[in-house]
Amino acid sequence: MANINEENVSKLIPTLGDDKIDMIAATSVLQIRASEIRQSQINWQSYLQSQMITQRDHDFIVNLDQRGQKDLPDKNPDVCADVFLNLLTHISKDNTIQYVLVLIDDILSEDKSRVKIFRNAKHGNVWQPFLNLLNRQDEFVQHMTARIIAKLACWHPQLMEKSDLHFYLSWLKDQLKTNNNDYIQSVGRCLQMMLRTDEYRFAFLSVDGISTLLSILASRVNFQVQYQLVFCLWVLTFNPLLAEKMNKFNAIPILADILSDSVKEKVTRIVLAVFRNLIEKPEDQQVAKEHCIAMVQCKVLKQLSILEQKRSDDEDIMNDVDFLNERLQTSVQDLSSFDQYATEVKSGRLEWSPVHKSAKFWRENAARLNERGQELLRTLVHLLEKSRDPVVLAVACYDVGEYVRHYPRGKHIIEQLGGKQRVMYLLSHEDPNVRYEALLAVQKLMVHNWEYLGKQLEKEQIDKQAGGTAVGAKA
Repeated sequence: MANINEENVSKLIPTLGDDKIDMIAATSVLQIRASEIRQSQINWQSYLQSQMITQRDHDFIVNLDQRGQKDLPDKNPDVCADVFLNLLTHISKDNTIQYVLVLIDDILSEDKSRVKIFRNAKHGNVWQPFLNLLNRQDEFVQHMTARIIAKLACWHPQLMEKSDLHFYLSWLKDQLKTNNNDYIQSVGRCLQMMLRTDEYRFAFLSVDGISTLLSILASRVNFQVQYQLVFCLWVLTFNPLLAEKMNKFNAIPILADILSDSVKEKVTRIVLAVFRNLIEKPEDQQVAKEHCIAMVQCKVLKQLSILEQKRSDDEDIMNDVDFLNERLQTSVQDLSSFDQYATEVKSGRLEWSPVHKSAKFWRENAARLNERGQELLRTLVHLLEKSRDPVVLAVACYDVGEYVRHYPRGKHIIEQLGGKQRVMYLLSHEDPNVRYEALLAVQKLMVHNWEYLGKQLEKEQIDKQAGGTAVGAKA
């Protein structure tokens, strides 16, 4: 985006500001519940009497909580960390744990430099008491803990240790996949914070986080979650290596669908920002070119044209529309018909574009489908097996037939890849167009066989005649 880099994002995404509570969070389930919990009155005296907490811990928490001494964490940081970690470790009652977590979160929100109170604590592994709480049954406890962990991990110069980080990111990823998770916005917010740190990005990749983000986005979540998760992809793509890998997870087709369906300007803005990064950030220019072609294939130019006509007042959106338009138009001009075909196949979104029906294309390019370990053929066979779209299935059947018709060893290769079996299976498909194209493809597979057989018989006949002539001559 124009004049925007990874560090200077406040204009683009107001929610990213760490000096104030996220505007999203203000209306999230977590924050609504936290507001209710703040009204609670905890009887700290009863914990003291039952010897669950020490006199020191009791006095500190009462002075902080009930006597309004809000500067205690700064005056006695070591005691503060010790008291709170003791409370989290020794108290088991859910409503008290909830209250303690809200107190900790408020302390950190008031001044983010206070994370050092906990990170520098002389309490063994400071992460363990918090990570243990992620396994509690109470959902508020889990998600307020996750929010605190994100702040501790992101607001301190020392990175979170690898094993603890792996556990935490795996937990967040699993929460994304939990059906009907009321706290999914809170999970998204944690990831929005974590993925701004490069080392945390690669750790997230290692727990299969990127494919999880995209599978959730492909399932049509509400626009707020959509925005947060696309934001996560955006911050991930500031790393050149991750920008290069992103479309291996089918990111461009999924984001193109979101752009096409988007009715919220902030969703449109963040998708365009990801697309721009996917072109600008890769150091390998061939990858950037492939991303451009994939966007063209996914009809992004059409969406850009619609946005251009609407002329949004948002300067960032229009800057990105202009940038993407220019780059995609240039890539189209440089595109050979085979490049277009290869991109379409790789996108998995086959349609009856002119290249499929061009006899000239197949004569000149059928053999090229064998390149890169038969990558395109394998993709076609995969689509024949996995796709549920009748148009995709019909076009894939047609392409297999044309490949076999124009490449001498095509039948053998398609059989080896399992393509013949898939085409024959589609002879009984419910869609008449799929059945028709499957039948034509089977005929081409068989005709190829007959032509080969005819040539063999002809060769044998010639050999036999030649042999007879030789015998006669000898006699």
